[in-house]
Amino acid sequence: MNESLLRELVPAVIGVLVRRGADFAAAEDAVQDALVEAVRGWPDDSPRDPKGWLVTVAWRKFLDAVRADASRRRREELVEAEPTPDLGTAVDDTLQLYFLCAHPSLTPASAVALTLRAVGGLTTRQIARAYLVPEATMAQRISRAKRTVSTVRFDQPGDVTTVLRVLYLVFNEGYSGDVDLAAEAIRLTRQLAARTNQEEVAGLLALMLLHHARRPARIGADGRLVPLAEQDRGLWNTRLISEGVDVLQAALARDRLGEFQAQAAIVALHADAQTVEETDWVQIVEWYDELVRLTDSPVARLNRAVAVGEADGPRAGLAALAGLDPSLPRHGAVVAYLHERDGDVVTAARLYAQAARSAPNIPERDHLMRQAARLNAQLRG
Repeated sequence: MNESLLRELVPAVIGVLVRRGADFAAAEDAVQDALVEAVRGWPDDSPRDPKGWLVTVAWRKFLDAVRADASRRRREELVEAEPTPDLGTAVDDTLQLYFLCAHPSLTPASAVALTLRAVGGLTTRQIARAYLVPEATMAQRISRAKRTVSTVRFDQPGDVTTVLRVLYLVFNEGYSGDVDLAAEAIRLTRQLAARTNQEEVAGLLALMLLHHARRPARIGADGRLVPLAEQDRGLWNTRLISEGVDVLQAALARDRLGEFQAQAAIVALHADAQTVEETDWVQIVEWYDELVRLTDSPVARLNRAVAVGEADGPRAGLAALAGLDPSLPRHGAVVAYLHERDGDVVTAARLYAQAARSAPNIPERDHLMRQAARLNAQLRG
């Protein structure tokens, strides 16, 4: 049985049920029930028309639920006659489902969970394992999200920017549990790119592909975080890099720059360098200038300071940090790195140790502690 095909069909099947009159929550539940039957009952080869099979079974599941609910007798009369499958607008349905799951009324965490469930076709258990929370907690989160969007009309225009931010949140979770969220985010973004003609969708897809290409080199054999400058570039996935660059160049050629395209351009310049010494830091600073102009993001300014430090020297990088909040995540690590580059080992060692205490995750904390220990050993020697 082709499980990836099943998951790809989920949003279109939900869309068909919603268009027939089911509310979102009921449609999503019915499709999940149909998926359970598919997993249990399909032979090794899928039916000749897998989507039609899922639509038929899910619609019957929905009707069964309606009939079982005495308080919805009136609605039962409206849906009693089972219509023939109407699959002609599946593309539009899938796109609208993206927008619905990323509705502004949802919190980012709820939008991510609902997107993985309704668009990605993951089970509640899989999502809970990926986010390292109890299944009951994730079930409550998804139920609340479904209730929130149940009154939203399916034909309301959606905001693609919100959808992209939700997909990027999924991607940044990376891998945990039995679901590779980075790969799942790429799969969903490919789906979205196939249904839209927007430069920023292509920009996000390129950004994901280019980041994902470096994943094999990001963690050492001993489980330690390997910073970009120390990665074995022979481990980078050249096929993903080539695809990401092609997608990015096609988007940039349309001359409608957005923040994801700018970010992808920066990552592409890193990917283009055969060695860290060959990195075109001057051009990277120029792209960070564009990114800051587009977003005025403190994180972009922080990363720009690192690039300035590489292009124009560490003191220029430290000067570029002026005005940024020291409590900004990774601010201390950047300051420590620039001080080390400037030869101030004592200050750098102290700042690395301080930054480790506020690191956002254990691998990064351990890396910063090792940096501090390395410099302290150098001072003692």
